[in-house]
Amino acid sequence: MEPAPAPRPPADHVVLVALDGFGARYLRLLDDLPTPHLDALVRRGSLTTGTGVMPSITNPSWTSVATGAWPERHLNSAFWYDPAARVAHGQQRDVAVPTLAEAVREQGGTVLCVQWPALHDHGTAFGDPDGLYTRPGGDCARRVDDAVAVLRGEPVDSAGRPTTMSRLPQLLVVYCDVLDALGHEGGEGHPGIPAALRTIDTQVGRLVTATQEAGIADRTAFVLLGDHGMTTFRRGFARAARTAVRRAGYRAEIVRPGGAPRRRTDVVAVVGGVASLHLVGRAAGDPRAVSAIRAALEALAPVRAVYGKTEQARMRMSPRYGELVVEPEPGWTFGRTRRRPAGRHGATTELEVAFALAGAGIAPGRPPSDPRHVDVAPTVAALLGIDPPAGAQGRVLSEALSP
Repeated sequence: MEPAPAPRPPADHVVLVALDGFGARYLRLLDDLPTPHLDALVRRGSLTTGTGVMPSITNPSWTSVATGAWPERHLNSAFWYDPAARVAHGQQRDVAVPTLAEAVREQGGTVLCVQWPALHDHGTAFGDPDGLYTRPGGDCARRVDDAVAVLRGEPVDSAGRPTTMSRLPQLLVVYCDVLDALGHEGGEGHPGIPAALRTIDTQVGRLVTATQEAGIADRTAFVLLGDHGMTTFRRGFARAARTAVRRAGYRAEIVRPGGAPRRRTDVVAVVGGVASLHLVGRAAGDPRAVSAIRAALEALAPVRAVYGKTEQARMRMSPRYGELVVEPEPGWTFGRTRRRPAGRHGATTELEVAFALAGAGIAPGRPPSDPRHVDVAPTVAALLGIDPPAGAQGRVLSEALSP
């Protein structure tokens, strides 16, 4: 007796639209904007709020989406200090666990990734017809051009090599960062945000139309989400922080990525939304120093919270951060004061993001319950009928899926 055929997965294809800086606060703007393509898509599923990871910085956030793992496990970290190498780091692309693209490839599928660095060389590569990475640059429309061309079976430029994919991608990812760029330039209330949301709507419509023209629309699921929100700031308290630490008996120094601290520095601060504080020199390994510095900083009005190693572990942050992580109040930065308002992210105040599911395998009108970044990879894997990445810690958002 022949075994029964395997059940068909809920979807044959998943389109993931990674919208950098699409914080939950922007959902209010959608109520007053003409966004017909997003509206039509959401009618086939749901639009809600999801939660990111700490710190709410781009690369650690997207790495959690791509792997289904918390930063404690995937170890992608941003704005921290390596005491062994004596160098401060900014954002990196390292990842200690497999990605969703690698899981798709290992199980016989194909992947197209348009300028989403979380999958570059982690399941996709330049010129690979089964796992293609492209970096066309330009705006969101230019990046969607690559996705549309691949869905039409056309070649696209991949680091100077015209490449045609072996077949339609099972997983297709497009990355757009216009919201993040505007937010950094002028804060969450940048006047260009509404127009950017309408542009995103247009590009989502192009992607939906391309799946229809390719004959796969009824077997395609869509996932749209942001990586972090944005908070407007103008005031900095770097000088006050250094003074507070000095009064506690220690010397603090803000070190930029790629730099090293002076020899007499006791506290290295690397700033990226929050500040990662690493105790070095005579303060290294001294719990009394940690307590004194923490108390001094917590007494500052611009400080919202100071997280020690216990709190960091509770938030499942990467162990690469310092003994203390300082979170500013909204409107403030651990860095310098700006002449004009700008945007920052990295704190708990930027954790909430827009999160949409729609299409094949998704139950209309049934939003997921408290979706998180780490739930995306397991849910996409379930939609495609494959095993999730090996290091995934999130759950399948089964309440939002069709029976």
